[in-house]
Amino acid sequence: MSEPTGRSQLAAALIFILAWAVLASPWLTGRVTIPYDAKAHFQAQIQFLANALHAGQSPAWSPNVFAGSPQIADPQSLIFSPAYLIAAISPAPSFQLFDGYVLTLLAIGGIAIIAFFRDRGWHPAGGLLAALVFAFGASASWRVQHIGQVQSYALFAVALLALTRALDRGSIVYGVGAGVAAGLMIVEPDQVALIGAYLLAMLVIVHVMACPGRRLVESRRIAAPLAAGAIAGALIVLVPLVMTVLFAAASSRPAIPFAEAARGSLHPVSLLTAIIADLFGALSQTVDYWGPYSETWDPNELTLSQNMSQVYAGILPVVLIIVVGFGRGWLFAREIRPYAMMLALVTFYALGSWTPVFRVMFDVLPGVAMFRRPADATFFIGALLGIVGGYLLHRWLGQPGPARLQPTSLAIFVLLLAAGCAIAYLEDHWREARLPIMIAGCWIACALGLLALLTRLPRPNGILAVALAAGFTTADLALNNGPNESTALAPAPYDILKPDTRNSTIRLIKSLTRQPPGSPRRDRVELAGLGFEWPNAAMVHGFDHVLGYNPLRLEVVTEAIGAGDTIAGPDQRQFTALFPSYRSRLADLLGLRYIATPIEIGKIDHRLKPGDVRLIARTRDAFVYENPRALPRVMLVRDFLPAEFGDLIATGAWPSFDPTRTVLLEEIPPEASRTRAVRAPTSRRGTGGPRSTAGLATAAAILMRHRIPAPDDAVRLLRYENTLVEIEAASRRPGYVVLNDVWHPWWSATVDGRPSEVLKANVMFRAVAVPAGRVRVRFTFEPLAGAARELAERVGAAKPPRRAVAGRTDWE
Repeated sequence: MSEPTGRSQLAAALIFILAWAVLASPWLTGRVTIPYDAKAHFQAQIQFLANALHAGQSPAWSPNVFAGSPQIADPQSLIFSPAYLIAAISPAPSFQLFDGYVLTLLAIGGIAIIAFFRDRGWHPAGGLLAALVFAFGASASWRVQHIGQVQSYALFAVALLALTRALDRGSIVYGVGAGVAAGLMIVEPDQVALIGAYLLAMLVIVHVMACPGRRLVESRRIAAPLAAGAIAGALIVLVPLVMTVLFAAASSRPAIPFAEAARGSLHPVSLLTAIIADLFGALSQTVDYWGPYSETWDPNELTLSQNMSQVYAGILPVVLIIVVGFGRGWLFAREIRPYAMMLALVTFYALGSWTPVFRVMFDVLPGVAMFRRPADATFFIGALLGIVGGYLLHRWLGQPGPARLQPTSLAIFVLLLAAGCAIAYLEDHWREARLPIMIAGCWIACALGLLALLTRLPRPNGILAVALAAGFTTADLALNNGPNESTALAPAPYDILKPDTRNSTIRLIKSLTRQPPGSPRRDRVELAGLGFEWPNAAMVHGFDHVLGYNPLRLEVVTEAIGAGDTIAGPDQRQFTALFPSYRSRLADLLGLRYIATPIEIGKIDHRLKPGDVRLIARTRDAFVYENPRALPRVMLVRDFLPAEFGDLIATGAWPSFDPTRTVLLEEIPPEASRTRAVRAPTSRRGTGGPRSTAGLATAAAILMRHRIPAPDDAVRLLRYENTLVEIEAASRRPGYVVLNDVWHPWWSATVDGRPSEVLKANVMFRAVAVPAGRVRVRFTFEPLAGAARELAERVGAAKPPRRAVAGRTDWE
């Protein structure tokens, strides 16, 4: 076959853009929107980012969820992603704009795949097929709501193109480009980024190993581009990645046990969806999904949602692999063999615990143990099916003579369809499955007919071949991977995530929490069980929610408050020993003043007694209750009481103290000699280490009678921003300013401009010691300096202990 013409290459790119516009049109027109995580989580993230940037604030810390969270270290915050540009441009990114951003990422990935095929001189029809499958096949379609993973996936294609050019041409410029693309892929880490990084590394190894007799020479030739790429990538990822690792270590998920990760494995039967698109009813509106991880399949195993088990990437790549790849042996050709091997590896990875391979990967490969759900590899099943299928189409169009279907290939198709029939019959769902199986048979027949037609074209290199492959694949993906309940819903239910929403509950909450300038109050709310889209609404509208929606939150928030991944349903409100009820000391300290629930609050909190909270409003969405005992966000107290916070979290047994007059401290500061300590509780179990023990001894030595603050003691909240809080306090005697926001080591404080230690107070909050008189306290979130300090402390803690010898200290 002669080389493809430049005209046909250009046609492939233009036809791809046209096909992309057709397939993406339901979202681009605003008729539907990408639902679930794309709205409940990521739309809130992008709006928070836009709010911060257009208010002149830093987005590094969010006070709106989980009593405060290090947003800059959150791998799903979008701060380090290309989406930052959207937030910087638009103060209120619309659903259409954000959906368009996600779909544009997939378009960019598809164009990169077309360029990748062009570099290899492979047929543009194959490149177009690969691009369409990359952008709309398997998880790229079914899991488009996972915005962070889609970003990593699209950037993988760009990194792949730049890396192969750097290797082929020995180009430092493309090496830097590969490093930048790979860095952006990894900078907000997820499992798709991890797998993509391993695939890129594998390509480098394969490239060198494919040069027998001159591997050393080739290694030297590509050393400079690879080094330039590594430096460029490191400059992008180093600081954000360190912050993410530190956050993860202090989070609710510092590590993922193998058993938990394995529960997110792709069931082997799900692979049948690669050929029978709607076998289990995931696409059909009239069929209840009955496949793996469903109520009908196994009600005890509901660890994957139905969209995670779909791997349909178009019928043409599968037919090409069976008919051309195995039938002609072209799947094992040298130029495609690495990608075929990658396809096998990512499939084994996705199957997780169903094969022995994943256990080895989990134990051996760095990073694998940090993520749950190996089924995330289904993104790359689609991408590599497209690349392998596109190459095989390239070979098919270059073959001489008519096409003939091998009996073995026909037998494979029959066996796969028969397997679908057997599964449906055994699970008693033959009635629902028979139509999808028949439709799959028709698509196989049409794909075989297309292959036969392509070999009879007078000019197999021409635009007609490209157009036929594009038209067939576009129609296939539109019908079998088109908008469905997992990927495209009406935007109306997500109206509460718009800054200008008219929702009565949101408007009421914003009105109730509004405070006059200088007020020490900044009341928190809890939106308990109102629906999946509600928990992060606070990030959009600027009020403070006790809980939220995020797989990562600080461990102390989970342990003390009972915060889970989300609070979408009333049954998801988990109380703890320290927060056993809305009528509790921790609820008061949090300043939890308003609770909105879809049902009567007593059905959620069974400990409540009449009068503990009072109903103040009833909206279309919720009963709204008030906790009249909620404390101000900032308080000035005179005395401290030593306590061991680990014991408090475990037992919920608070000591007897008045939080408006006394603060609990685990580590006693040097300023303690200027303040008063009240009765110290008996310690049962040391959780604060040597400093806590010393602190208790110090406290015992300076016990003095509790004193009531003077009548003219006062505190004002002058300024409250994401990363900056200013407080004015006036007192006749030394004391403590307590800020009821979650403590984190990256916060620093000054008192009248002089640095002061930020103390962990009342289990999870912040406090600073202040002298008598009028002072100004300033809390500042410093992620770079704070992360550097924390990293240095962790490195120092890992060193061997010192041993005193004859008045000296030496390292053992």
